Amino acid sequence: MTSLERPDPAVNSLAGQYRRFIVLRLILLFVLAAATAISLLLDIANGPSMLGFGDVFAALWRPEDLAASTRIIVWDVRLPYALMAIVVGASLGLAGAEMQTVLNNPLASPYTLGIGAAATLGASVAILFDLSSLGLPYNFIMPFTAFVFAAAASLLILVLARYLGASVHMVVLFGIALLFGLNALVGLLQFIADAESLQQIVFWTMGSLARANLDKVAIVGAVLLACLPFSWHQAWAMTALRTGEEQARSLGIKVERLRLMALLRVSLLTGVALAFVGEIGFIGLVAPHIARLLLGEDHRFYLPGSALAGALLLSMASIVSKALVPGVVLPVGIITALVGIPLFIALIVTRGRALS
Repeated sequence: MTSLERPDPAVNSLAGQYRRFIVLRLILLFVLAAATAISLLLDIANGPSMLGFGDVFAALWRPEDLAASTRIIVWDVRLPYALMAIVVGASLGLAGAEMQTVLNNPLASPYTLGIGAAATLGASVAILFDLSSLGLPYNFIMPFTAFVFAAAASLLILVLARYLGASVHMVVLFGIALLFGLNALVGLLQFIADAESLQQIVFWTMGSLARANLDKVAIVGAVLLACLPFSWHQAWAMTALRTGEEQARSLGIKVERLRLMALLRVSLLTGVALAFVGEIGFIGLVAPHIARLLLGEDHRFYLPGSALAGALLLSMASIVSKALVPGVVLPVGIITALVGIPLFIALIVTRGRALS
């Protein structure tokens, strides 16, 4: 064998490292998926009428063999509730990951930049002015108005970043100002609302999975599945963008178009998800950081990892919301806020130590 035919040890070493890199991240994704599946089963089993895993499996695979009461509890109450936590958490986790990448800011999320508040305002307008009277289905008009308002907030952020030459830190400050302004408008709508509309708006702003049903789960799940391929298709471009805008442009990436498409997906994911469960914070902020710590910046793994981390976090919050006060299901938005704040502080401290 000549020297030209002899394999290069350095090349073999790099190839081996790359294979280990891929295998490790696939294993971590599998662990996240398995933990999410276990959390889903725990969520279905948990509640005032405690069910064993055997009852849950029997109800899911052979519902006709169970008593009617158990079948109704699982299929009509707990399964939609638990599945809604999964699809909403995954939507917010994916939206937060894309937003943090295209804005190059670790504090960016649908909640902190006001997109969640814009969705809240859109849903409040639909509730107060009863837009369902126009003849559109209720399951359509709520997510549609929430999406329109969320998209408008995203475009405002995009205009600031693109045309006003603001830094990413200024974009975050603008998002915080937008958050307070939109919350003030929601407060104004609450002030002029009648008792019934006020109750709906206030309950909506707390964030609750109690109104979930399989039809709503299917809508949120369909939007998530529709956005995932586009996110995956742009995974390489987003990974390159993390190295810097100039570097990405030198590789032929149209950064402005990439940012616009990502923000539109963020608006769609956030608007539709929150339209059915209300305002839920911190999932879109914390889940991407968990995925980044586990999987790194390669967006082929980071994006699905963020979706899985968001699904796991909201599913666990759903379990806690039913376990804290016996016989009472707390709004899940309250749980995510109470748990999300210390978790995010812990992530900041851990990341700061890793960088120091």
